[in-house]
Amino acid sequence: MYTQPDHITALDLPIPERDRLPETFQKYFAICEEKLGMVPNVLKAYSQNPAQLDVFSKLYNELMFGESGLSTLEREMIAVAVSSSNGCYYCQVAHGAAVREYSEQPQLGEMIVMNYRVAELSARHRAMLDFAIKLTETPDRILEADRQQLRDAGFSDSDIWDIANIIGFYNMTNRVASAVDMQPNPEYHALHR
Repeated sequence: MYTQPDHITALDLPIPERDRLPETFQKYFAICEEKLGMVPNVLKAYSQNPAQLDVFSKLYNELMFGESGLSTLEREMIAVAVSSSNGCYYCQVAHGAAVREYSEQPQLGEMIVMNYRVAELSARHRAMLDFAIKLTETPDRILEADRQQLRDAGFSDSDIWDIANIIGFYNMTNRVASAVDMQPNPEYHALHR
């Protein structure tokens, strides 16, 4: 029988007890527990450096929930496709659960984790994920034609900016998570199925 590792990362980080964190982060973690039923391990790992936690959480929240022409589902779909391309276990599990939640289609989250090309997607979503994978795997080959395909699928130039930033963010976080063997919270596996 498989058992979940009991570590957050392979590093021995000085992760503080919650009551030792600045009050703003204690409140943030309480909101996470209220909304998600847990504090994601990525936030626990970043808590060992409050300045990094502050920057990470602000950028994450702005990219994923800030004002944009992209829906929350579209942002999560990008996160999963990029993470799948990079083989980032943590983000595939965590953001796969979010795709299941926002789409209300458990199979869609699984399809995007495994291979988004097998999913029945709108032309808009296919263009978005094709761009995400191309920028992830061959960033030096992005051309005006790639941006035009996004425009033709209904994305504005501001949307393309947001898409590119989300792709870049997950390429960074995937590499950090993989480098330190970050483990997803066990709760993610059963969510929204």
